[in-house]
Amino acid sequence: MSYKDPEYQRKYYEKNKERKKQYRIKNKDKKTEYMKEYREKNKDKIKEYREKNKEKIAEKKKEYYKTPAGIKSRRISNWKYSGIIHDNYDELYERYLNTEFCEECNVKLTEDKKTTKTTRCLDHDHNTGFVRNIVCNSCNIKRE
Repeated sequence: MSYKDPEYQRKYYEKNKERKKQYRIKNKDKKTEYMKEYREKNKDKIKEYREKNKEKIAEKKKEYYKTPAGIKSRRISNWKYSGIIHDNYDELYERYLNTEFCEECNVKLTEDKKTTKTTRCLDHDHNTGFVRNIVCNSCNIKRE
């Protein structure tokens, strides 16, 4: 069996998955530093690639934002942009998803493309940025 053989590669990957994961965790800072240096050295090359492949990149982004990871990423980015402050955004996102009833009026929360009275909202203090509750849109409007 050769290292080019897909079956060999699959078995190798499965056998070494945990070891590789631990290596990535242990060397995260090295990787971050390396990527900073790489981007600095290759600014022109990266810019040229982006300009040549705008449509391809836009299509990939569009597809990514339809995935659960993309939806989560976009929502957390919007929260940060809105000034919401939290110690653990992953934890907050899980709480946001798993809250079924408004924490103010106890109405069943919905998640639709159009905003309704029962649409799930993250209520926060606009002065401090700290999260108060997961509420329906109706309660969120009343609190502002």
